[in-house]
Amino acid sequence: MRITRTLTAALLMLGCAAAPAVADDAPKDEAPTRAGTSFRTATEFEQGQEATAKASAGDYLYWSFPADAGQRPTVAATVKLPETHAAETWRIDVYDGLRRRQACQYGAQTRTAAADAASVELACVLRTVRAWSEPWANDPLPGTYYVRLTAVNLATGDLGLPVETSVRVESKDIGGAAAVDGSLGEPLVPGVAVQAKSDSEEEDSAVLSSLDPEDGWSSGWWSDRWVWTALGGVLAALAGVGGYALTRGAGRPPGV
Repeated sequence: MRITRTLTAALLMLGCAAAPAVADDAPKDEAPTRAGTSFRTATEFEQGQEATAKASAGDYLYWSFPADAGQRPTVAATVKLPETHAAETWRIDVYDGLRRRQACQYGAQTRTAAADAASVELACVLRTVRAWSEPWANDPLPGTYYVRLTAVNLATGDLGLPVETSVRVESKDIGGAAAVDGSLGEPLVPGVAVQAKSDSEEEDSAVLSSLDPEDGWSSGWWSDRWVWTALGGVLAALAGVGGYALTRGAGRPPGV
């Protein structure tokens, strides 16, 4: 009976820890309808939102979004082209908070739209964001990420033609498989170095980035690695109790 109660309690703990969080029913902020023209003027948007913008072929369009440790973001972009145009090549690039270009694991980062094609779709699946990394490494780290969308090898006659763009970011939570022993002191977001109040200032300096992950930065400290570690300990204890029960024998013989 004791073994049964212990096993039942362990399974209940595992079920509670592995149950998905209840979705927040609060409405999200309205998605932006414009894009920036540089890193400093990049338009912020949350993951799950679809940012749109009307622009001209040849413009450099910039957006930014937050990504935390344990997430693997997928950036998807769609460009609606004018009715008449020559063959156009469009490209999407993603940069981290230090403005280092991040390589895509897979996805159509660059695509060429045939002449008179209605639209072109691009995608970039980034590597999993790590909580900590060596200074010399180029691993993606928690903070702000920048998306740049532009046309390359554009025909002269197509410069300035109107286009409609949309960008969306979704992330997959990798969990304990991406956990590392370490974390950044602060996320790589614009203005993080001027948040602290100096002796000559009565108020904190302005923060240039206003977007945070839904659960706050470094929310990935909890992962399923904790669950499987605890479950492994419980199973090892149960195996020890069961092995002892099977091998202890019938006790001392009668008359001894």
